[in-house]
Amino acid sequence: MTVFGTEMHLATFIFVVCEILFFIPQLVFYLQNPADKTRRYYLILLGLLILYNIAGGLFPDPNLPIDINLQINLAYGTGFTMGSYFPFYFFKVFGLHDLEWHAKKGVWIFFIAPFLIAFGFLLPLSNDLPNVIWYGMAIPVLYAIYMDILIFLFIRKKYRESQLSLDAILSYAAMCPWVFLPIFSYFDTSQFVEVMVTNLGFVVITFLFIRNMIFENRKVFEKLKDIDQRQPVDSSDFFGQRCAELGLTKRECEVAEKAAQGLTSKEIADVLFISEKTVNKHLQAIYKKAGSKNRVELINALNSYS
Repeated sequence: MTVFGTEMHLATFIFVVCEILFFIPQLVFYLQNPADKTRRYYLILLGLLILYNIAGGLFPDPNLPIDINLQINLAYGTGFTMGSYFPFYFFKVFGLHDLEWHAKKGVWIFFIAPFLIAFGFLLPLSNDLPNVIWYGMAIPVLYAIYMDILIFLFIRKKYRESQLSLDAILSYAAMCPWVFLPIFSYFDTSQFVEVMVTNLGFVVITFLFIRNMIFENRKVFEKLKDIDQRQPVDSSDFFGQRCAELGLTKRECEVAEKAAQGLTSKEIADVLFISEKTVNKHLQAIYKKAGSKNRVELINALNSYS
């Protein structure tokens, strides 16, 4: 069943809508915190999947006003890009550093280059899509199988000392159909089967991503809660400590505290039941001990660490 008179299957359309609706808020979250690299790599993965579903669902369609060879290149090219991204995704997200060469160079040699030769050069010359797929995808298909085995071995190697990472294993299982996209193309698998297999894998990765984000947010919340529950520093204790450091007497400390609160000499005298002249005498002694010339400097001296 197709939608809107196009070649796109209903299942593909539903997945595209759901993925776009999920992509938008995740993009907003990432823009709020661009340092979140895991979300960045996930957004790239999701964006490529959306492009793949749209291009693979709509193209090729002779009724569209787009060159048919360009449509074929877009349809197969998005699939190849998806397959090429997975080694990089595992390299970055799961720290499989043994994949670095394949993630940065291998996919270009064994995935992208054969695709460009087959679809960018051979297809326009021969205009024979079945033969182009048959001969042009031989190397990518073999490389996809090799990468599938290699990623599993690297996951096993990384977690050999402990229990295998559940996230890595489940992501690997979800990724397998995407690595085999050239094989789907090689055997001309139907759009419905292809989109169901690849997008169900995406559901698994999305579940893992959301679960990890929840765990990370819980950790942050617990840290904030712990900070909030800590006993606040008693400002009076700190003020008393500063008075002791400056060598103030008990009465001088009382005068200094009232002065720091903004009281005038007369107000300090009324509160402490002493004369205003005595207050000013104490203030002069306090200024000298604190190395201050006025109340502003005194307040700064009392509120700073020695």
